Parts: sequence; structure tokens; C-alpha cells
Amino acid sequence: MLSRADQALAKALRSKKRIAADVFDGLLAQAQERNVSLQHLVVSQGLVPEEECLRLLAEAMGLDVVDLADAAVDKDVIKRIPVKIASYYKFFPLSLQERVLTVAVAAPLDIRTEDEIRMQLGYEVRCVLAREQDVARMLKVHYGVGAETIGEILSQSPRQAQAPAGAADLSSEKIEDIEKQAQEASVIKLVNQILLEAYRRRATDIHIEPYRDKVRLRYRIDGVLYDAHVAPEVKRFLSAILSRIKIMANLNIVEHRLAQDGRAIVKTQDQTLDLRVSFIPTPYGESVVIRILPSKMLYSLEKLGLSQDYVEAFEALIKKPHGILFVTGPTGSGKTTTLYACLSEINTSARKIITIEDPIEYEMEGITQIQVLPEIGWTFARGLRSMLRHDPDVMMVGEVRDLETAEIAIRVALTGHLVVSTLHTNDAASGITRLTDVGVEPYLVASSVEAFIAQRLVRVICAGCKEEIPYDAKDVIHTELRRQIAKDMGIEDPKDIKLYRGAGCPSCNGTGYFGRTGIYEFLLMDDFIREFVVKKAPSAQIKKCAVSRGMRTLRQDGWTKVMQGVTTIDEVLRVTQAEEVPAREPAAREGGEEGAVPGEPDGQRTYVRLTGRVNIRFKVFASLDEVRKSGFQPESLSATVNVSAGGILFASSEAVSVGAFVELKLELPDKKDPVICLTRVVRVEEIEPLKKYNIAVQYLDVTSADRARINKFVLA
Repeated sequence: MLSRADQALAKALRSKKRIAADVFDGLLAQAQERNVSLQHLVVSQGLVPEEECLRLLAEAMGLDVVDLADAAVDKDVIKRIPVKIASYYKFFPLSLQERVLTVAVAAPLDIRTEDEIRMQLGYEVRCVLAREQDVARMLKVHYGVGAETIGEILSQSPRQAQAPAGAADLSSEKIEDIEKQAQEASVIKLVNQILLEAYRRRATDIHIEPYRDKVRLRYRIDGVLYDAHVAPEVKRFLSAILSRIKIMANLNIVEHRLAQDGRAIVKTQDQTLDLRVSFIPTPYGESVVIRILPSKMLYSLEKLGLSQDYVEAFEALIKKPHGILFVTGPTGSGKTTTLYACLSEINTSARKIITIEDPIEYEMEGITQIQVLPEIGWTFARGLRSMLRHDPDVMMVGEVRDLETAEIAIRVALTGHLVVSTLHTNDAASGITRLTDVGVEPYLVASSVEAFIAQRLVRVICAGCKEEIPYDAKDVIHTELRRQIAKDMGIEDPKDIKLYRGAGCPSCNGTGYFGRTGIYEFLLMDDFIREFVVKKAPSAQIKKCAVSRGMRTLRQDGWTKVMQGVTTIDEVLRVTQAEEVPAREPAAREGGEEGAVPGEPDGQRTYVRLTGRVNIRFKVFASLDEVRKSGFQPESLSATVNVSAGGILFASSEAVSVGAFVELKLELPDKKDPVICLTRVVRVEEIEPLKKYNIAVQYLDVTSADRARINKFVLA
């Protein structure tokens, strides 16, 4: 016998002729035989969209259809309606006015069900229709993850529901009782719901944290932690939940005083997940973090967020027969994923690739992967020595942590192997300092390392709710940020910069972001940088020099993705720090040919050149060591032949060798402090018969502000 709602729907579908008569008769027979609703069959088989079914039902039965995404929810009503009743009858309470409870349902309630709700709650019931998945989502959002299961446990086990929770009762529980609780179908279901909800929301970590009067559940999504609402009653089942997780990870369920780490493998509808479980003791129970790793992933350099020039640079680096490639960044910045993408790119039957990791993040077919076990003495250094006896072509070291590992990796690279590894540093140039700080000789770094690549992860704007931020001069914050981007990227008019944001939608859980991508900083080791390394130059000086030679900083790469509409300003500011480095300048008009400034190819000059006299003081050094020891003490006074924001040409009575370093003080007529910077000699011209010399130097560490001052003076 069809329900009243199904009869109304059948009549409406027949009148609209939405389904062929023979198919419709078969659906009616199937609904009666299987005792399922006609609405469910029609929607599940894709014959009629759910929205249309709801509209037809509403018209036939005089009901309203609501969109729960925009519906106003009375939180006082949520507190009055128990979760076990709402979840059992599959409705979501919207409002309560004059003893009339308005509930959202996916299918109209029959009279008997309405009577049962009236008897249990004491309210008259008014139904409105909404999509089934929206009702389930609202129950989860407002009552918490696993609210239905908690309600069932509370109704089935009142004695268990009243049991106190905390560190004290964890230690006093008997083994048998804990195992019995953990093996209850309801507790297993609750833990599975927590894991499944994390997977569906694309979480990488689950945090379960006990406090005095509550348990906090948080998911890390796209690198940011978000609270996941749970019912307050979950505190009563903390010991059972933790015991269930320990059983899954094959840990000791009676140990609550020491930290424990384990691993479990679970299967969802479409993928197998590798769970890394970590317990630590707290005063109110154990806190657990579960990291979710897909057992298999597809790796591609193009999908990492690399620009085309970076992809080409990466491909050139990983195809070299020997050398070391370091990827740097803090924990959680995607370094290991980048290394896996590199290995995947060169993973062929012609190469033997071995990795040593702690832990092995993902399994890769065709690659020999080794797990570090420090407790038995199986360290990175010891593993590296053993790996050499397996005739590898490419080796990956999870992390260089100490001098022994670094020296072995460098020795391996110098003997004809390609090594890829990671370092924990804030930028690319700091990787050089980190290696020398642990005791590696600078000449070994210079001769073995091919590149340092720094990276960060930024969240991507959700495509479903992406919108442009219009330019508004009254919006002081965005106006100033546009100016900052224009300054760093060499854009003349900040109004030309387009900014975007995510407004928030159901697909991104209202965050405005969906997924993550990388921003990068490539420090390629050319002869010029290697000389700085050998001379033990500070990392800041190396970075400034590299930027002046074309390197994009992390923030500049982030600004590029902001202007492309990939991410937001907030994300770039969150993961990068302000940098006082030479910034890009707008392309300028051409100058004359005499006294060309170094670093500017003929016909392609970046900066305008001004021929004229500007006073400078300078001192020449043969090496960077001399620069560091002496400090800045300008001795000779001279005047420039010409000056630009890229370099200067000045007169000297003494010859200077090409490659020497010159510290100079440039006195501009703007009544501000002189520009003080380090330069390098790139050309020397003898002036006959005066026995004088024109010295052409290129700036190495001039700040973006000083470069702008010089350029402004030249253009004036």
C-alpha cells in the first residue's frame, strides 16, 4: 500500500507525463513489493530530479519547499529537540512558534509519525520539504558529527551514558570493559563516521582533544584547523572512542600514561586511506591526532602549482646525472609531495631509485622505499651507506638533519648520483646557511648542490563562489595592498591589478577556499652564487644578489598567483614574510649607447640611464671576506659618468680587477640619506692618455626602496 505522499506524487507524475507509462507501472509495483517510497525510487534511478519531485509534492499536498542553505535556524529550538528524536524521524527542526514545531523533511510525514512526534515532544508538527542531503547536512552541522549514533547509544545504554569521563576513570577501567565498549557496534559506527566525515571534507588531520568539561574535534582542511561540531554527550564515550582507535592502530589500549604512535588502513567507497595515529597523555584523558594519507596518489609537476618556467627548470634539474636538489620549507609545506613528483617524473625502468624516509608518506610503484627506525640504530646516515651498495641512480633522503647525513649525501652526489632531499628553512638562501651551520664546508656545498627550492602551500579560491574585488579608493586596506603588489611586481598603476576572493558556498563549507597549490622560490646555483657560497656570504646577501639576477621570491610568486585569481592576498601574507629585496621595476625607455650599465643587454635595457655627475664614495675589496672584516669605510671620492637603477659607471685613478667587490655611498640630491650598497665590478675601461679608468659596477644588495629612489632621480 502506497503512502499518502507517494499516492500524491504518483498522481502528479502521471498528469505531467514525466515517466513512460510502462516504466511508471513497474516503479509502482517495485515500491509496493520492496516497501520503499516511490519518491526514493524515482530520484535514485535518475528519472526525475529531486527538486522537481519536491515541487510536485508541495503543489499536491499544499506544503512549502525551503532551501536549507538560506533558511533561518532558531538555536533555542535545536536545544529543545533531542538529537535522538530528530535523527530517528529524519527531520531538522527550524522554528517553534506557539507550540507549533516547523520541521524540514525530505518526504512528507504520515499521520502516524506526526502523532508519535507530538506525543514525545508535546508540539504540533508543521512540515516543509527540503532535499534529503540538505536535511542530513543540517543535522550534522547543528547537532554534531555522529549525533545520530550518540543518540542511539544514549537510548540503548543509559548506564553507560551516565559514566564519568576523564583521566581518572581511564586508568580505573578494566581491560575487559574497555574492549567491550570499543567493540560495541555503536562505538565502531561513531568512529567510522568521524573518519568518513573527515575524508568527505578533504581533511588531512583529525584532532580529538579532551578538556575538563568537553571534547573538542577539529579537522585540518587545506592547512587550516576548523572546529567540527560534536554533541556534548561525546565526552561520556571518550574512553570507548580512544580504545576503538587504538585497536584499529594495533596499540596498547591499557596504556594511558605514555605517548603511542601507530598506523591503520581503512577503506572508503573509492579509496584506501593510510592513517597515522599519535596519542599523547593530558590531564583530562589522551589527545589523539590522526593523519589521513591516501595510499596511492598521482604526482605531476604541472599539478603542483609551478609556472611554466619553473616546470622547465625542475625538469632540467632532475634530469642531471649528478648533484643535489634541496627543497626547503617548514613542516607541512608540501616538500615531500614535491620530491615524489620529481621522482615520478624520472621513474623509468632504466633508473634505479631508492628513498629513505621517516615516515614513508606514500607508496610509489617501481621505487624502493626504506623506513628509518632510529630506535634500532637504522638512521638516515646508516641507510644512505647501505643504499650505495644497491647500485642506485637516484636517491631521495627524507631530510638532512645532521652533519653525518649531509656529508654522506654530498659525497654521493660528487661520485655521480642524483640526490633529492629536504631542509627546514624559511627561504631558499637560508638552506646554504643551514648546511654550513651543521658543519659542511662551503666549497662542498658550492660544488655539489644544483639548486635550493623554497616552497609554501596557499589555499585556492573556490571556483564555485569566486568573485572579483572591485577597485575602490575608499577601501584603504585593499588599496594599500594593491600598491604593495605593484611595488613588488613592477606594475606602474595599482588599478590594473585584479583581486579575487571566495564568497563561501556549500562546496567549500563556507570558507571560500577549495584545495591548495604551491608558491616557490628557485635559487639556482650558478658560478656567481657559488662564489658567494665559497666566500661564506650571509644568506640575506646571497638572496639579494639572486633577486637582482632574476630570482622571484616566495612573495613575488604568491603575488603572481593572486593576480591570476588562483589565491588571495590574505593567503600570501599568511605564509610569507615581508622582504626587503630588489623588486621588479617597470620596463623603461632606452638611453644612449655610451657607457652602458652592466647587466642590461644592448637594446633590452631595464632601466633608464642618466649621463652626468653624481658624487660617490667607494672602497674596493678583493673578496667578500674582506668586506665582512672591514665594515663600510669609504675612502675614495669620485663622480659618476652615468647612473641608473641597475648600476653605475664612475671614474677611478687606479685600475680595479673585474669581479672585485666595491662598497659605495651614492649621494643623491634629494636631501635624504645616501644610498649605501655592495656592488661588483663587471667592466673596466682605460681612458687614454689620462691614465684613468671607468669602472662599471652592478648593484648586488640595493633595497627596492633605494632602487626606486635612484630610478626616480634618473627619470626626473
